[in-house]
Amino acid sequence: MHRLWRAIAIAWASPYTLAGLVIGAFGLCFGARAQRRGCVIEFHGGGVQWFVRHLPLGEATLAFTLGHTVLGQTAAALDIAREHELVHVRQFERWGLLMGPAYLGWSLFLWCTGRRPYLDNPFEREAYEHSGDL
Repeated sequence: MHRLWRAIAIAWASPYTLAGLVIGAFGLCFGARAQRRGCVIEFHGGGVQWFVRHLPLGEATLAFTLGHTVLGQTAAALDIAREHELVHVRQFERWGLLMGPAYLGWSLFLWCTGRRPYLDNPFEREAYEHSGDL
């Protein structure tokens, strides 16, 4: 039964995973590297590093999760951020297609109410709390 629920969770997050794989594959064409950690594929360096640096808050962003892919600036950045990003992987498994709108919706709400759209976002708070960073 556990395997069935695991397969459903992976499928539920798969549209985001596919987007991460496309970005990662593009990054590989420009010198990025990839590694598998369990059911997560991590990409770093090269074109992936360029992509992450061009996100909002990009220079300060160590890594970015899409489904079961984690896009990091460097291998060291992935090592530092891995626990945090794995919490986001589990969030994608729970929220599936709703993860993007839910995350962005919370950020917009927080920004409109004068709070911190990133640090006060419940998804980030959960990740920081479980990774021991908060």
